[in-house]
Amino acid sequence: MTYLETLEKSLYDLVTETSTNLPKDVRRAIKKAKESENAGTRAAMSLDTIANNIAMAEDNVSPICQDTGLPTFKVYTPVGVNQIEIKAAIKNAIGATTADAKLRPNSVDSLTGENSGNNLGEGLPVIKFEQWENDYITIKLILKGGGCENKNIQYSLPAELEGLGRAGRDLDGIRKCILHSVWQAQGQGCSAGFIGVGIGGDRSSGYDLAKEQLFRSVEDVNPNPELAQLEQYIVEKSNTFGVGTMGFGGEATLLGCKIGVMHRIPASFYVSVAYNCWAYRRMAVDIDPATGEIIKWHYQDGEKITFKEDQIQAETTGDTSKEIVQLTAPISEEQIRSLKVGDVVAITGRMYTGRDAIHHHLMSHDAPVDLNGQVIYHCGPVMAKDAEGNWTVKAAGPTTSIREEPYQGDIMKKFGIRAVIGKGGMGPKTLKALNEHGGVYLNAIGGAAQYYADCIKGVDGVDLMEFGIPEAMWHLNVEGFTAVVTMDSHGNSLHADVEKSSLEKLSLYAERVY
Repeated sequence: MTYLETLEKSLYDLVTETSTNLPKDVRRAIKKAKESENAGTRAAMSLDTIANNIAMAEDNVSPICQDTGLPTFKVYTPVGVNQIEIKAAIKNAIGATTADAKLRPNSVDSLTGENSGNNLGEGLPVIKFEQWENDYITIKLILKGGGCENKNIQYSLPAELEGLGRAGRDLDGIRKCILHSVWQAQGQGCSAGFIGVGIGGDRSSGYDLAKEQLFRSVEDVNPNPELAQLEQYIVEKSNTFGVGTMGFGGEATLLGCKIGVMHRIPASFYVSVAYNCWAYRRMAVDIDPATGEIIKWHYQDGEKITFKEDQIQAETTGDTSKEIVQLTAPISEEQIRSLKVGDVVAITGRMYTGRDAIHHHLMSHDAPVDLNGQVIYHCGPVMAKDAEGNWTVKAAGPTTSIREEPYQGDIMKKFGIRAVIGKGGMGPKTLKALNEHGGVYLNAIGGAAQYYADCIKGVDGVDLMEFGIPEAMWHLNVEGFTAVVTMDSHGNSLHADVEKSSLEKLSLYAERVY
């Protein structure tokens, strides 16, 4: 092969590995979270599912999470290396991995809404170059999904923070901002998560610095003693909030905190936080600039937790933590009214996917199918066609539901939908509609794209493909698709309860306690 062919192959392997195989340090952090959780709880069940999903993704060489994010590359090159060739090779690798269903087509024209279908477009993928004195190329890649990207937050100090009061332009104000950033994410960013923090800079460079911290090892120690102490403090205190995995409550809310600092101008003091979900997909390789071959994979130190035992246990026992309510659509209002927060349900039969474009469309159009008594799944799957030309599901976890809050209640009433599946919960408008109409919100495990893809036994059709693969309405035939009732038809919301109780715990740290 030529240099460019070899380079493209190396980049294809980097993208595939990043999407399908969690790094060793992330696996160890998740194992630690599993060991800290109380057996038999919803959080423990979620972590078991996550562990099983990690093993399945590696076995299947398929995306860990269906939202493969916005590919972001950081490339370090020796002087004299042709960066234009590297950029072209990256784009070719992105197109090839998308075609092979290692990535979901996520590139959407911001003005027309048209999906390019290949993850390429204006400004995409994001590629940042930097020259250095080393004689090899290093390419870093992070795949950060939209659910956690939407929970990024930036603070301009001084500021007033809910539960914590005034945050000033000092280390204690920084402390308050970071604690608040973890609390405000709740379960919507697929907790338990990891955060990168950038102190200083301007609005854009602060976020760049925050995301750069996510390339650090989970287990490294900040060379700045004050920041090293703060990183440890943030993880320790965040795990007392009780937000827990998926926002179900529990012991594991944050798995890692990494902080960087840069100078700023006198008038501005920003604290920027990049929130990353448990599916912490970042990898890096060193490449020989003469041949294009990978000479080193990063994040290879220490033990690799395979989670094979979790996979075997799930296959042999399933979820035995509580009696499971079986549901088959069309679902009656009576069945829905019998459910309450905390119930585990298993759906068999038909369900339909519906995300942002579908909900916006249904507000002013008829549905392409009869949705009375049906189940809507907030999901943008990774799809591929088999040898016979039939659609197959490669990854199908839930997306963050709160984006549909302006539409969901109205859509349920208009079409008679009885159940909505997603992650992170929804707000008061939807909760009111569930009570009035007779509906439930079911929380699936965010990021568990292989686990849920295994529950999908067939694709019976698709509508509105003009919106692109992630946003189309897929007709799915499922079996034993489990989720937890977190909002019921009686006005109860686990998400509201956890947010309230965790705010009370956050407020305990209004004063500096370290």
